[in-house]
Amino acid sequence: MTIATNDPMIWLAAGAVVLVVVLLALVLSAAGRSARAVAPLTQQMLTFAQTVQSLSDGQQQLAGGLRHVSEAAAASQAKMLQLMETRLQQVNAQMTESLQGSATRTARSLGDLQQRLEAIDKAQANIEKLSGNVLGLQDILSNKQTRGAFGEIQLNDIVAKALPADSYTMQATLSNGKRADCLIHLPNPPGPIVIDSKFPLEAYEALRRAENQSQLIEAQRMMRIAVRSHIKAISEKYLIEGETADGALMFLPSEAVYAELHSNFPELVREGFAAKVWIVSPTTCMATLTTMRAVLKDARMREQAGAIRKELAALYADVDRLSTRVGSLDRHFGQAAKDIEDIKISAEKAGKRAHRLDNFDFEELAQDTGAPTSRVVRLDL
Repeated sequence: MTIATNDPMIWLAAGAVVLVVVLLALVLSAAGRSARAVAPLTQQMLTFAQTVQSLSDGQQQLAGGLRHVSEAAAASQAKMLQLMETRLQQVNAQMTESLQGSATRTARSLGDLQQRLEAIDKAQANIEKLSGNVLGLQDILSNKQTRGAFGEIQLNDIVAKALPADSYTMQATLSNGKRADCLIHLPNPPGPIVIDSKFPLEAYEALRRAENQSQLIEAQRMMRIAVRSHIKAISEKYLIEGETADGALMFLPSEAVYAELHSNFPELVREGFAAKVWIVSPTTCMATLTTMRAVLKDARMREQAGAIRKELAALYADVDRLSTRVGSLDRHFGQAAKDIEDIKISAEKAGKRAHRLDNFDFEELAQDTGAPTSRVVRLDL
């Protein structure tokens, strides 16, 4: 065992040994003085030597305990270092994962932002394109002929969606040589009805641009003149007795103009009614055409009334024939049920007789048949 020279306990033990040696020397030197005092002193020296030995043993035990404590402290320190290294590795892994997740989310956010920017760019391009289309539409509507063509195209789309193709004619020529934008082939009454497209845009725009009372009055005058001239033209051109209905429709391809007439010019609407010219917008025109479609459907059903009655008679004959056959089938089922019931009765009787034969009950058979009991057995099958 290696003894550390800087250990205080070692120095204490060495001092104790030196003290013992000194005491022994003193004892030996005093041995010649008194023989009577030697024995107690020797006993004390032995006791002191035992004490020193105990101190030496305790010092060795203390040194062993200190060594164990040092080893335990070293092991605990190593374990603590390993635990700290493990925790550092875990923290490092978590930080790395968190940084990677943050980088992924940031990249995804940047990608989404890029897509939104692209969508905004596309929307901006669409807005610019729409602005160009609006300007183009304004150019189209500023020309009277192109404005009329715009109204005719819109009317064609509405009629095509509401009516079957064989129930109307676009750009139909009448007997007076006038050409109608659309002629609906309604049955008599009321007869074919004309729809003519009109668009008093200049007067309506003048109303919208009016900044003072005088401009407003002038714009209203222009609106009255334009609408009245359209009503008069339709009434004179497209109301032909014996050829067309006694009324016609004036189609306004703008809901705003239609609302303006009904809101601020009710007298024009009444004048149209008086002249049998009904003013319609895209919405009300669709509703009117839906009603016309119902009229056409009803007229075609009346045309097919004979065929329908013929089919109904054939259907009645088929139903009567079916009823007769069902009655016959019911009688057959009744007869079959009766036959099955008779078969069940015969089967029950045969079963009973077979049961009696199986038990060889000769006396009971004789009693059932009314024959006297004897050796002769009579079997009634």
